Amino acid sequence: MLAMLGPLAEAIVRSMLLLAGFVANSGTFPQPLSEEEEAKYLSRLQNGDEEARAVLIERNLRLVAHIVKKFDNTGEDVDDLISIGTVGLIKAIGTFKPERGTRLATYAARCIENEILMHLRSLKRVRGEVSLYDPIGVDREGNEITLIDVLGSDPDVVPDLVGKRLDES
Repeated sequence: MLAMLGPLAEAIVRSMLLLAGFVANSGTFPQPLSEEEEAKYLSRLQNGDEEARAVLIERNLRLVAHIVKKFDNTGEDVDDLISIGTVGLIKAIGTFKPERGTRLATYAARCIENEILMHLRSLKRVRGEVSLYDPIGVDREGNEITLIDVLGSDPDVVPDLVGKRLDES
């Protein structure tokens, strides 16, 4: 796992630095590869050429930025979504099989979108959790009020009811 994480982390960092450089310097991305160039680099990648992998990542960053625009209304930081989309692009390049007859951009677009959607779903799950003991405000004297204080007078009643409901599910 660690051996695989090294090249992946290196590719992510290299792609993010490249992305930041493009946005900061010119605001544009390199042009996408032609079909012939894409086929050449995919062939080199299948032979283990890491430089070909880097070129495929760099030349498809425009696709990541395009897909991230679709998620602009989620309230998430665009830079975070680009980072997550880049992870999806790297995974797509690592798992792409040209013999299936699909273009890399088509396959990568789905992988990028899925990576972003998985991230958004994980955030939604975390946001939905509420603790009965987290402070929700203060009373007139300045003491913290928790949800358990508001819901019941007996401190054991609410946790018992919640436990019963969870057992029923």
